[in-house]
Amino acid sequence: MIRILIADDHAIVREGLKQVLSATTDMVVAGEAADGQEVLDRIRHDHWDVVVLDMTMPGLCGIDLIKRIKDERPELRVLVLSMHKEDQFAIRALKVGASGYLTKGSAPELLISAIRRVAAGGKHISRVLAEKLAYELDPFTEKPLHETLSDREHQVLRLLVDGESINQIASELSLSPNTISTHKHRLMRKLNVGSNAELIQYALSRQLFQ
Repeated sequence: MIRILIADDHAIVREGLKQVLSATTDMVVAGEAADGQEVLDRIRHDHWDVVVLDMTMPGLCGIDLIKRIKDERPELRVLVLSMHKEDQFAIRALKVGASGYLTKGSAPELLISAIRRVAAGGKHISRVLAEKLAYELDPFTEKPLHETLSDREHQVLRLLVDGESINQIASELSLSPNTISTHKHRLMRKLNVGSNAELIQYALSRQLFQ
């Protein structure tokens, strides 16, 4: 039996996932978590085969949370189920240890198949994502500027585009405002932009966080 931990900050989403998975005979939703700290508490005190993980939850989340999960439980399989399109977070998630990436618009049958695949030790990626991974590995392909950002810079960029201030981001990420300002300066330099307006325009024109 595949033991699943569902991690999502929306109770309705968790309930919907439980209903979808209840139709199977080889898996059980044995626990839930509504934020990153709760995920870590759960994996420390019980056995799980797969964590179905939302990328954006309160507090610790996203790439940082996947890293923490894999640091503490390297064998634990993480299947990301996100509202964000694959090209925004999927490759970063896979690089830090996720076993698969699905969008929340995926069919229930695909979710069930993906859970079985990652629980068995495999990876779940779409054809489009497989092509993008191959593109990433090509040393002769010139990559978009935003793909040169570090995970933290990418995270700060997303929060800036969401309209958060330096102090708000610092509080959310448990970092100092000076550290966030440094990340902002570096990412603006990498993206070759000189103002907040240009930064937001860069992200919007490339649909980075829609």
